[in-house]
Amino acid sequence: MSYDRDAVPAPVPGLRLLPWESEGGKPCFLSADGAGGVLSRLADEIEAEQLCDGADVLKGAVAVLDDGKAGEHALRRALRATTQSFGDVLRVADSRGARLPVAAHGDHEADDRELRAETT
Repeated sequence: MSYDRDAVPAPVPGLRLLPWESEGGKPCFLSADGAGGVLSRLADEIEAEQLCDGADVLKGAVAVLDDGKAGEHALRRALRATTQSFGDVLRVADSRGARLPVAAHGDHEADDRELRAETT
């Protein structure tokens, strides 16, 4: 599974981006009413695991990079694991960010996608 932020539709109010994809590789969404149903709790647990896994992968990647004798195979494995974990963490961040309350004072904060477009 890989996460492409630009391929995921903009967040729709009331829909939660889930930490898994459909069999066809499409993003999955949950109509969340804030009640914390079974799927919502499962998604929370998977997100927590993904974040913990990301921390472990980061430690492993640092160890490989610090090993002057690490070969190409070890570096490629570390980079593959790191990119997978980074995609998971971005998905979690996007999912959680989309569920943050909108500023009530009327300020229109720039959408995360707009910020990315401005920096490229």
